[in-house]
Amino acid sequence: MIVIAGKNTPQEQIQDIVAVIEKEGLQAHVSHGADRTVVGLIGSVAPKLAEHLRQMKGVENVVKISKSYKLASRDFHPDNTVISIKGVNIGGGELVVMGGPCAVESAEQIDEIAGLVKAAGGQVLRGGAFKPRTGPYSFQGTGVEGLIMMAEAGQKHGLLTITEVMTPEYVDICAEYADILQVGTRNMQNFDLLRKLGTCGKPVLLKRGFSATYDEFLNAAEYILAGGNTNVMLCERGIRTFETYTRNTLDLSAIPVLQQLSHLPVISDPSHGTGRRELVEPMTKASVAAGADGLIIEMHTDPDNSMTGDGVQSLFPDQFAALLQDLEKLAPLVGKSFTTAKKPLQRFPSSINA
Repeated sequence: MIVIAGKNTPQEQIQDIVAVIEKEGLQAHVSHGADRTVVGLIGSVAPKLAEHLRQMKGVENVVKISKSYKLASRDFHPDNTVISIKGVNIGGGELVVMGGPCAVESAEQIDEIAGLVKAAGGQVLRGGAFKPRTGPYSFQGTGVEGLIMMAEAGQKHGLLTITEVMTPEYVDICAEYADILQVGTRNMQNFDLLRKLGTCGKPVLLKRGFSATYDEFLNAAEYILAGGNTNVMLCERGIRTFETYTRNTLDLSAIPVLQQLSHLPVISDPSHGTGRRELVEPMTKASVAAGADGLIIEMHTDPDNSMTGDGVQSLFPDQFAALLQDLEKLAPLVGKSFTTAKKPLQRFPSSINA
């Protein structure tokens, strides 16, 4: 259920509404939009309370939300959520590109790739330190050492960083070194992890489970939002279908559907979505045309010898740079801004604890 108040409703009246809700043992989440303020109620609402809220000053309406996800719903938050991280805005008019290797392999590797991502126009450096692998004998990542390597490379080249977190126990250490925490497809319904991320205070990129419906996906996001973390991005990374030619089937329709159902930014992952290097470029462009707020793209200086074996879906640096040049022309056609023009590197304040 949501309580709708006018945009000019005094803050004191909003606080009175929240106080009444919390007195009944319910959670209240306030969202300030351009045209109205919405207070979301989490919990079972008695008819008597709903009627009482309707009579309060500043309240225009009380509406029951039938969806199982509330805070992720556009009913609760009609305006697009924009996540601002060190001057980079995700979910607004700026197209954001996250690029880098599947895994951090060495300090030299991640530093070189960070420089290439920056030069091409990317804003975020991606790289895994803890790798969830299908086989137990595959390369599992460089761990905390990899986090430090990537943080240093991001700081040096003026890039934000994103890395995958696999368990609740690793949330705090990953949050110490990375700007964005990623939840992989296998962990979309790891509810203990999602609850922990709801309290960590760092932006989260939540990848869709490879067999998840839109409702299941948004309910997973709800776990994070309900914990108090409002900075959540949804990532379409391909679903499992009967087709075997591609690694997954990138569900392009998910981009506009999720943007209709939710206010959260939507990111596309054409690398995992196809699993084939030659398909990353067209599916990247298709994702932008469909309205994606950002992209996460694998790029490696030596894909054929990557330690994860995912090189077949990684772009070479020149391919990555050429693709971003094309995005500079494509983005304005769908109301986004993106530039590959080289700018002086913004060196972020040091916060790395080696």
